[in-house]
Amino acid sequence: MGEDFTKADLTGARFEEVDLSGAWFRNVYLKGVVMRGVWMQDVDIDAYLDDVTINGVEIGPLVEAELDRRDPDRVVLRARTADELRAAWVTIERRWAAAVERARALPEDLLHERVLDEWSFIETLRHLVLATDAWVLRVVLGDPSPYHPLGLPHTEMEVIEGVPNDPDARPTLDEVLAVRESRFAVMREVLAGLTDERLDGMTEPVLEVGYPASEAYPVRRALGAIVNEEWLHREYAERDLAVLEQRLTAG
Repeated sequence: MGEDFTKADLTGARFEEVDLSGAWFRNVYLKGVVMRGVWMQDVDIDAYLDDVTINGVEIGPLVEAELDRRDPDRVVLRARTADELRAAWVTIERRWAAAVERARALPEDLLHERVLDEWSFIETLRHLVLATDAWVLRVVLGDPSPYHPLGLPHTEMEVIEGVPNDPDARPTLDEVLAVRESRFAVMREVLAGLTDERLDGMTEPVLEVGYPASEAYPVRRALGAIVNEEWLHREYAERDLAVLEQRLTAG
């Protein structure tokens, strides 16, 4: 009971008559997994779904349709043309502005607080700074070392020379937002000049050591990564803001 399988490779493992009640899974890969006789009750899952079948029903399209019904702005995740990406970015900035306004209503200490060990609101903003530095400034624009000191890599990333990684930093909300605005401005500029031809092209490899790795990437992948990161992390942040708001009201 209570065993920790952090960074464990359980590929091909067999689980039979196993009690996983109260288990916590984060960043796990369940490709090609078969489950039979599973009892699922009071289960909460955030997941990327691709060809996932439960009781003979492929659930991915059903989940996507329901999420679209709840929030029609999710169309940004399917932007395919330059014009669609520009429209998507307007939506992303609008939704983040509403989230920030919501966050400002809370004491700033709570914006450094993690909910269920997920990133705090400010850590989330810091991560998005790093994501933009990596995929837009470095990959798309070719800056070999564009990283702002407040940028925060994903937790699992190993140390890379020149890439900042200070999880203990506690910048103010306004400090992080100032950096975010400068990155938003870069993204607006990139999208303003984007054509469908460029979107379908490849980036030039950046040879200096950094993140992402020194290779050519599809421009679509690089810009799509930012759209997805911005959308999903805002959803996570708003989910946790709701918990903090409820706690403040109850207190």
